[in-house]
Amino acid sequence: MRKLLAIAAMLAALSPAFALSPAFALSPDELLKDPALEHRARALSAQLRCLVCQNQSIDDSDAPLAKDLRTLVREQLSAGKSDEEIMAFVVARYGEFVLLKPRLTPGTILLWGTPFAVLLIAGGALLLRRRRVETAPEMPLTEAERQALQRVTE
Repeated sequence: MRKLLAIAAMLAALSPAFALSPAFALSPDELLKDPALEHRARALSAQLRCLVCQNQSIDDSDAPLAKDLRTLVREQLSAGKSDEEIMAFVVARYGEFVLLKPRLTPGTILLWGTPFAVLLIAGGALLLRRRRVETAPEMPLTEAERQALQRVTE
């Protein structure tokens, strides 16, 4: 029991470090001096997927490629590019997969439509099942079933 409490206390003590771990992904040398540009850089970085981690934004990842992408975004911002121009540049260079939230295009319609199709199919199946259960006629017991029921209940 004491061992379990010690482990729980250790995990509780380390939980702030785990909660702040994405903050360590961005190194101080990457920060822009202009707070407005840094805010835009962070917003853009939050929309771009780390191509190594694939389930994190480049803002949260500490992979070397994510650092390179963050640097690229900050260089583009410092050069005076707009957010749209930067996103278009990164997508042109790495493809649509780099976006955490893919755009709605003919190539991504299947991706966006699949959850809705699954919900519609599941809802239709539930309705059909409910109708089938409600409309099933009751059949009276046959004489053999009635006798078997009497034997079991006696």
